[in-house]
Amino acid sequence: MLFIMPLFDPLRKLPGPKASAFENHFQQVMDPSKSPRTHEDWRKQFGKTFRFHGFGKHDYRLMSFDFRVITHVLNSPTYEKPWQTRALLARLIGRAIFSVEGSAHRFQRRLLGPAFTLQSVRALTPVFLQTAQQLRDRWETTISQRLDDSETHPGGPLPEDVVIATAVDKSKGAVIDIAHWMSRAAFQIIGLAGFDYDFKALDDESEEVYGAYRRMFAVLDKAPRVRSVLELYFPIIRTIWPDHGTRVTNESLRIIAKAGKKLIAAKQAVVEAETAKNENHQKDILSLLIKANLSDDPSKRLTDAELLDQCSTFLLAGSDTVSVGLGWCFHFLSVNPEIQTRLRNEIFSVLKLTAPASDSDKDSRHAPPALLDDAAMQKRILEAWDEIEAAPYLDSVIRETLRLTPPVHGTIRVATTDDQIPVSHPVVLQDGTVIEKGGSISIRKGSYIHIPIEGLNLSMDIWGSDAWKFNPDRWTSLPPSARPPEYPGIGNLMTFGMGHHSCLGYRFSINEMKAFLVTMLPQFVFRPAAKISKFNAILTRPYIQNKFELGTRLPVVVEKYTP
Repeated sequence: MLFIMPLFDPLRKLPGPKASAFENHFQQVMDPSKSPRTHEDWRKQFGKTFRFHGFGKHDYRLMSFDFRVITHVLNSPTYEKPWQTRALLARLIGRAIFSVEGSAHRFQRRLLGPAFTLQSVRALTPVFLQTAQQLRDRWETTISQRLDDSETHPGGPLPEDVVIATAVDKSKGAVIDIAHWMSRAAFQIIGLAGFDYDFKALDDESEEVYGAYRRMFAVLDKAPRVRSVLELYFPIIRTIWPDHGTRVTNESLRIIAKAGKKLIAAKQAVVEAETAKNENHQKDILSLLIKANLSDDPSKRLTDAELLDQCSTFLLAGSDTVSVGLGWCFHFLSVNPEIQTRLRNEIFSVLKLTAPASDSDKDSRHAPPALLDDAAMQKRILEAWDEIEAAPYLDSVIRETLRLTPPVHGTIRVATTDDQIPVSHPVVLQDGTVIEKGGSISIRKGSYIHIPIEGLNLSMDIWGSDAWKFNPDRWTSLPPSARPPEYPGIGNLMTFGMGHHSCLGYRFSINEMKAFLVTMLPQFVFRPAAKISKFNAILTRPYIQNKFELGTRLPVVVEKYTP
């Protein structure tokens, strides 16, 4: 493995960064403080397709910014998620759509598809709005009671030296940890929309299943350790030598499984009763799955254990991914006040929350949104939902957020057989040989391919010289390099992937984000409270610059909007 096999690895012929025998490049490609510059430098130096070191010089890995390579790898059944990735996910969610491949994956994706159609997601809009309004009320209470961060985050108050927005008018606003509250709100939504179950995450965070997931996520968000790698190869370590993380995860999974079985049994009884009466009142995702699961053919049904695994998947993938995206969105709005104002004005216009200043004054001023109570506001938003979905600047702000800070930094595939990967840009090999456009590079079975989602989203070669800048206007006139007609999937933003592993829940995520923005922006103004950096665990999370030991934090000054 160390000396002989690398001599026959075709990837060793590709250009790429040099390093000593056991040096890796993981930090360069995984640390978001370094990866954007690394990607740009490597692309300029080695071209669009190159190799780098995994665990050492014996572990050559492929990375490419060539859309032809990306589409081939993500669409071909030859390439799968590595068994290590699937083993980690299966430990948390069982045999669900994220942890299976081949026929099992195709079957689950086909069964889950109807739950994420445009019509199904639209039916959940009232749930999104109800939760957004509840969160809005909590923030209004926080502001009116002049609470500080010590009462809005279980980790305690922010140290005085990290808050840079010192001129906070407590009569108008307060410092609120957006990351924490968005996580709570998104978890509540996935409970209601996914299972018609209220985790009460916006109340007091005492619900048992919610607590179990939060503790498990806290373990997962820590930096990878040598032990974590060893446990993948020798799972028995968890049994004979459990550490704190293992014990927390085991107990959390026990709580989740117990509650999930009760939930599925109760939901099955309700759905079967409705079916017998030819009624159809249940709109949550679990109900839709159970209805689809009533087939007489056992091969077309999920077992109760598989249904439970899908529930865990929804909670894992459907809560924190959306909350991370929303948190970053409010952060970008806080540091770009002109963009925030422009988006608020569009929302006011769509919701018709304007009134003439006087008969003689043809200009408009915004009517105080407080004049509309919750029921009236929700009705107004629902009536205007077609216009909200089509609102160009709202859509651009969300897309730009997901481009600049994709919740998932990157993904990995492994070749299950030897293959030839076609290229659309020349590749200059180590010996000077050139693989021209239309040619192909060889890859052997077992080789890893890294798909740099963040790298593609931030590539100056694709998006232009301002690729690292938050600029929603770019979406009104994308350069051809960002939406090449021969690769239509790329134009849908690499944040959601492409091919047979693309995100089924992308409509769910975007509509949820829109519901929160149209609810919050008419009520609040957001200003930065601290300098924010990001780090990659399973997701790309925010933390206060130079205060990583505080964990995930995204403090923002939230003030009441006044016309």
